Amino acid sequence: MQRIKFDLGELQAFVVTAEKESFRLAAEALCLSAPALSRRVERLELALGVRLLERTTRSVALTAVGQEFLLEARAALVGLDEAVQRVSDQVQLRRGRVAVACIPSVATHVLPRVLRAFAVAQPEVQVHVIDESASQVLDAVLRGEADFGLSFTGSQESALRFEALTRERYVLAMPRNHRWAGREDVAWSELAGQRLVSVSRDSANRLLLDQATADLPERPVAWYECNHVAGALALVEAGLGLAVLPQLALSSDSPRVCGVPMTAPDLWRTLGLLQRRDRVLAPAAEALRQRLLQLRAVD
Repeated sequence: MQRIKFDLGELQAFVVTAEKESFRLAAEALCLSAPALSRRVERLELALGVRLLERTTRSVALTAVGQEFLLEARAALVGLDEAVQRVSDQVQLRRGRVAVACIPSVATHVLPRVLRAFAVAQPEVQVHVIDESASQVLDAVLRGEADFGLSFTGSQESALRFEALTRERYVLAMPRNHRWAGREDVAWSELAGQRLVSVSRDSANRLLLDQATADLPERPVAWYECNHVAGALALVEAGLGLAVLPQLALSSDSPRVCGVPMTAPDLWRTLGLLQRRDRVLAPAAEALRQRLLQLRAVD
C-alpha cells in the first residue's frame, strides 16, 4: 500500500479551517496569512487525492469525505498531543515507572532509604522492586524485565555494565550471648568444629564461602542449610549454629544476633549496579540510577 505523505501543519490547517468555517478566522488562529493557510490545505488535499473543503467567496463547507476525515484528523491530533504530553511528563519526571531487580539484603537495608528520598523528589514515579537471588537478578536485567539491577555478581557478563557502588564484609553471625560476640574478628580456622548454618549450594554467597575455606586444613561443616539468608539468620537466632553472612544481611539493631568480621583471610564482596549495555534508560529510571550512584560517595 502506498503511503500518503503530508505534515502535521497541513493536518492542523484543515482541522482549524473546518472548525472555523473560514480561512480568514483559521489563519488568524494559526498566525498565518490566508494564502499560506490555503496552500497547506491544498497540499493535504493533493496528497489525499480528494477535495475536503468546498470553497465559496464567503464560507467554507466540508465535503462528505471531509466530514468523515475531520473526525479522524481530530482524533489523530488529540492522540499526538497526549503522546507529547506523556513524553514531556516523563522527561520532567512528573510520571514514569522503574523496575529494579535486587538481592534481598539490598531490598531490606539499602533501597528503603534511597527510595524514600526518591519519592520526595519524584512523587509520581512508580517503582517495581524485584527482590530475588543474585542469579535471578542477573536474568531479570538480561531479559529486560528490570531497567537495572543491584547485586554482587554480573561483572563478568559482557552484555552488562557493572558499576561498583560499595563493598561489604562477611561477618560471623552469632547470638549476642555467644562467647565470641565481643571480639574484633574471628579467623576462618577457628570455625573448625563449630556447628555452622549455611546457605544453599546454588547460592552465589555459598560459592564465595567455599572458595574462602578451600585451603583450610579443616573445613567447617554445615549442620544446617537454608535456601535464603533470612532462614539462616532465624536458625542462628534460635541458637542452632553460627553463619558466615554478608554484613548487609544483619540488622545493626537486632536484639539477639550480632556479626563479627571474618579474617585470615578477610572476605568482601562488591555491590554494584547492573545495566544492559544496549539499553538506554528512560528519564525516571536514569534519575533513580543517579541517586543510587550517590551511594559511592556516602559509603
